[in-house]
Amino acid sequence: MWIFLLKQDKLSNLYINFKTMKTLKLLSLLFISIVLASSCSLQNSEAEFEALFNGQDLTGWETYVGVPNPTVEVTGIEKDTAGNYVAPIGFNKDPLGIFQVVTVDGEPAVKVSGQVNGSLATQAEFENYHFRMQIKWGEKKWVPENQNRNSGLLYHGTGEYGVGLGVWKQSHECQVMETMFGDSYRMGDTYCSIRASVPEGEERYVYDPTAELVEFGQGKQGGKICSKNVTNEKPRGEWNTVEIICVGAKSVHIINGVVNMINEDSHLLVDGQKKSLTKGNIQLQSEGSEVFFRKMEIRSVDEIPEKYLK
Repeated sequence: MWIFLLKQDKLSNLYINFKTMKTLKLLSLLFISIVLASSCSLQNSEAEFEALFNGQDLTGWETYVGVPNPTVEVTGIEKDTAGNYVAPIGFNKDPLGIFQVVTVDGEPAVKVSGQVNGSLATQAEFENYHFRMQIKWGEKKWVPENQNRNSGLLYHGTGEYGVGLGVWKQSHECQVMETMFGDSYRMGDTYCSIRASVPEGEERYVYDPTAELVEFGQGKQGGKICSKNVTNEKPRGEWNTVEIICVGAKSVHIINGVVNMINEDSHLLVDGQKKSLTKGNIQLQSEGSEVFFRKMEIRSVDEIPEKYLK
């Protein structure tokens, strides 16, 4: 009798241990599945950056060069009786070599001479993305010495070239200008809202994340430009990292890792009607100053990370 009970007890223990092991195995498999799913989700939400510049030529990009200064010698374009050129150099024509692939600091870069206002633009349009690049000023200037070096990062480019200041597509601009990196400008007939206020003693609106939304654009309360709230650019001769994150009708300007502008409600006015502007080309400006661009990269995003919206 005792032997039978002992065997029964051992069998019971073996059965319990088997069930426990089976449960632990199932829990382990469930845990691994959750980890793998989380990993896949993280990878999907943080896609890898893809290069927009191959380091060898301007494949994937197009150019548009505006009307030259009368002092610049360009063949094939007529001048009026006053000696002024009557037409732009135009689309994918660059007789002055304004946009060139060069090597700077041991790495490939695009040199933009700035001699004539122009656009180096992506052929593709982008929507819901994180774009970043590095920029460094050159030595040459084609504007008066007392003017700051100037360029720009235009995004959501749409329509024809020449609508924006006679050269660029309608777009929003993340300003790239000495002392003004990150300022927000409306190129052409574009509009947005920005939390901004006018500091005491100033005339221009400045981005203020605690303020009410102000409309910006031609004829709007804020005008066409809003100043950034933080200056975070590096001294001339050093590389700056400029980023924009665009999701839906909102965009964030980031200079060397610091947010200094957030635009909301991006749109156009077409025949007086509001039309959302959430995608388009990316344009890099030639605008009076020699400048170098490198490491132009982009990735798709579903949302703007919360750390950039605080």
